[in-house]
Parts: sequence; C-alpha cells; structure tokens
Amino acid sequence: MFDPSAHPALLVLEDGSIYRGWSFGAEGTTMGEVVFNTGMTGYQEVLTDPSYCGQMVTFTYPELGNTGVNPEDEESVRPYVKGAIAKNICDRPSNWRSTQSLSDYLKAHNIPGIHGIDTRALTRKLRSAGAMNGIISSDVLDADELLRQLQDLPSMEGLNLVKEVTTSEIYEWSEATETNWAFSGASTQPNFIEPDSSGQKQQLTVVAIDFGIKRNILKRLASYGCKVIVVPAETSAETILSYQPDGIFLSNGPGDPAAVTSAPEITRALLGSQLPTFGICMGHQILGLSLGAETFKLKFGHRGLNQPCGLTEQIEITSQNHGFALSADSIDASQVEVTHLNLNDQTVAGIRHKQLPVFSVQYHPEASPGPHDADYLFANFVQAMRDRAATL
Repeated sequence: MFDPSAHPALLVLEDGSIYRGWSFGAEGTTMGEVVFNTGMTGYQEVLTDPSYCGQMVTFTYPELGNTGVNPEDEESVRPYVKGAIAKNICDRPSNWRSTQSLSDYLKAHNIPGIHGIDTRALTRKLRSAGAMNGIISSDVLDADELLRQLQDLPSMEGLNLVKEVTTSEIYEWSEATETNWAFSGASTQPNFIEPDSSGQKQQLTVVAIDFGIKRNILKRLASYGCKVIVVPAETSAETILSYQPDGIFLSNGPGDPAAVTSAPEITRALLGSQLPTFGICMGHQILGLSLGAETFKLKFGHRGLNQPCGLTEQIEITSQNHGFALSADSIDASQVEVTHLNLNDQTVAGIRHKQLPVFSVQYHPEASPGPHDADYLFANFVQAMRDRAATL
C-alpha cells in the first residue's frame, strides 16, 4: 500500500547503480553490504538475526509487512540490519499476534528502508555482479554525493562484526520452544543423563559461545532438555570448561569468520577436552578453521528457506543465511569428513570429525522460519552428550 506522505529515497550501489523509491521506517542515511533473501516468510526473524549485522537486506518476496511484527518472533534484543529493501510495504497488518507495523518497528529502531523499487532487477544485479556495498538515503537525493560517501565503507571481507553482536555478560537460557508450535516429530520433553551415584538425575549442560546467536537456537537446545549457559565470543577455554559442560555449542554470527582470530584458537583448545561439540553457520566455519581449513567469500551468499543439502540419497531442505563458506580443498580428509554439500553450488554444508564427537552444519536446523528437516541434529548432539555421560 503506497503512503502518499512517504518521502523519496535513493539506493546507490558501489558500482554506481541507482534505484529510486520511497522511504519507509526511519528517515536518514544508512550504508551496508546489500544482499538478498529469497524467503517468502519470516521478515521479522531476518531483521533481528544478528548474522545480518552490517548488511542491508533485499526481500525478493514482493509484499512485506502484511503480518506486522510481534515480540515473540524476535531472534535477538533488536534488529541488527542496516537497512531494508522491498517492493511493496503494507502499513495495515492483519494478524492476531501483530503489535506494530513493520514501518513503525523500523522507525522505533532508527533503521531506514526503501520500497517501490524493482527488487527483481536488484536481485539479478547482485546475482551477476555479487553482493556489494550500498547506501540508502531519504536525506540526500544526489546519487553522486551518496556514491562519494559510500567509498569509505569497508568490504565485508576481513570485517570482524562478532564483537558488535556478542553478549557482554554470561547468562543462562531456559525458555523452550512453545509446545503448541513445536517442530513436528521433535521432542519437547527434557532429556536427562542417567542418575549419578546419589540417584539424582542431572540436566545436560551446554555452553554456547555467542558469535551472534539466534534465540530459536537456544529454544531448541532448551526444548531438548539442556541447561544452556551463553558466554561472550572471546571467553577463554578455561572459563568455559569451569562450568563442567556436557557439550559445547558454536553459534551463528555476522561478518568474516577468518577475522574472528581468537575463536579458532579457543575452539581448538576446547576440542582437547573431547566434549561433544556442535556448530551452526559461523560456528561451522569457526570449527573448520580450528581444524586447519580455510574460508572464502561467496559471490552472493545463501539466504533463504529452501536450500537443498545432502551427500547421498538423504536430502534436507534447509534455511540458510551466510556469505562465507569452508574451502573444500583445505579440509584435512584424514581427520574431517564432509557430511553435507549445498546441492545448488556444491559448497561444503556440513562436516564431522572422524575421531571426536564433533560436527557442524552451514545451515540453520532451528529454521525459524523454514523447514524442519534438520532438527534431528539437535537430537544427535544431545545423544552424543548422553553417550559420553554414560561412560564417565
């Protein structure tokens, strides 16, 4: 629905491409890497996913804001995107859970957006030329001036954004996925390890290293009966092990994984404990780096809800959001097995250590929103912890 009071806005890409539209959300100027997401649902989860820190998201679905926003669907304490790019915006949402329109939500968080542009043409541009920096403004409508301002924005490659999104304090998470919205076939009942010598059942403890963790990952771990302790990204291995965890979780996060130089060192030290370890997205890349592999920047990344992954006849349709990947040629096949490939471009989408109970995937098995094909990975992680506990 077009708002006749909307101000004109410009989107300018670093290659000089110009897209004219209308402002929504906050007015002003913002810069970031322009990427696209092909999902038909879940715009609020995308906007609040810390993995999008430093980026402006183009939504390929032509209608945005139809269901408004609500507190329950936020993946973090606030939206982390630099800007939102859409074809059409709905300012009169219709959903019983809605508490606010999308435009008002972005305005409250001082995030500019632009709508009314040809998002299909923009997506085709990004697919052919690759993700690139861009600038949105409703203040400055001189494209040449905006292009000059954009020259100072660094490339995503080599950028450490984890420090902008990781928690500053250690905290415990206990909220599980709501029972009436539980994933089909997934357990929502607590799983406990065997009773100790005193006959008391003990809850599994997972330390989650926060590179920009999504709330629904924490909810899935809690739904499987885990006590989750979330720690900042640079927490030492000694501090993490002091919590006597049953397992280690490596979270998703934004930016270039190779720029988070402390993370592979910490992870490498934790692998010496032989604790079950599970990584998702950036956590997958960090695990790979800790095992001697290398990462590289994808041309335009994988961001959507229908990415096919697998290796044999077992195929999973997955939710993904990442711009970097592990280099297949750099993986040490003597100690690491590739378990999944992205079937669209054959990039590495999953690995497993051949001796240790350690594995990771590039995609998001918590899938909020998205398909739940890969939720079994949480069960596998829990089972690995239970198996280890049974031997102690």
